[in-house]
Amino acid sequence: MLVRIRPGAELTGAERELVDCLRAYPTPGLALVDCRVGDRRLGAVVVTPRGITVLEVKGFRRRQSGLLTATADGSWMISDSPLDLDAQPSNGLTDRVEHGVHAVRVALERALQDGRHVCGAVVLVPYRGVVVRPARTTLRPGLDVLVANSVDAHELRVYLEGFSAGPREWTIDRVLNTCTTLGVVDVPSRAVLSEEGFADGRPARPPAVPQVRKFSEPAPPADPTRRGKLVGIALFAAALLGILVVFVMVGAALLQDSPNSRPMSDTSQTTTTTRAPMSTTPRKTECWPFQPQC
Repeated sequence: MLVRIRPGAELTGAERELVDCLRAYPTPGLALVDCRVGDRRLGAVVVTPRGITVLEVKGFRRRQSGLLTATADGSWMISDSPLDLDAQPSNGLTDRVEHGVHAVRVALERALQDGRHVCGAVVLVPYRGVVVRPARTTLRPGLDVLVANSVDAHELRVYLEGFSAGPREWTIDRVLNTCTTLGVVDVPSRAVLSEEGFADGRPARPPAVPQVRKFSEPAPPADPTRRGKLVGIALFAAALLGILVVFVMVGAALLQDSPNSRPMSDTSQTTTTTRAPMSTTPRKTECWPFQPQC
C-alpha cells in the first residue's frame, strides 16, 4: 500500500507502528498519514478502490492485556482496568473518530464528490507481545475498533479489505481529486497509482445482452363485463315492452268498434229527408154492367 506522510509531521510511536503495518499491506490503497482537514488533525485517511476510511490511532501508556470493552458512558476498559492511553483519555474516542468522518464527508461534498462510502475506526496499538481481545468490535454502523501492531495486523488487514461494501468506484481520477480536496502535498502520479492497482477510468460496464423479440399470438377478446351485460338486458327488455304496448293499443282499438255497426252509406241514407207527398188525381173508373160499387 502507498503511504504518504504530511511533510513536517511529528508522528507518535503508535502512528509509526501503523505506517509499518500499512506499507506491508499488499492490497491496492493509499494511506495519507497525519492528514489535515480544516482545523482537524486526522491520524490517517486510507483510500481504497471501494471507499475511504478515517483512522484514529492511539497507543498505550503501559502494557495492558485482557478483554476490551466499551461502557455506556464512553469510557473503555481492559478487563477491570480503565484504558490507559499515551496521549488522551479514552473518553470521547468514538465522538472524535465520528467527527473526523464527518469532516471528510463535508470536504468531499463541497468539492462535488460522493462522500457516501466514508467509514471510520479507532486503531489501538498495544505493546508487542501483549494480547488484547476482542481484536475488532463495532461501535456504531460504520465505526469500528481495531487492535493491531506490526506483529499482529491480521484484523487491520481484514478490516481494510471489507470496511465498505460499495463497488470499486475509486479510480485514479477520483483518488487524485480526493488528494486535492484533502490538501495533500505529496500527491502520487497516475503511473504510481496505476502500478499500485487503481483502475484508470470508470469501471467497464458488463456487455448488454441482446434482446430477442418474441411474437405472441393475439390475446382472445375480453369477455363482456357485467356492466355490458346489464345494458344488453335493459335494451332487450325495452324492446319487448314497446312491442307489448303496440299490441295493447291495437287490441283496444278493435274492442271499441261494435260488431253490428253499419257502414256510413247506410247511415247517410236513413238520415236523408223524406219525399213530399204527391197529389193524386182521381181517375175515372170504368163501370161494367153488374159491377159492384160502380
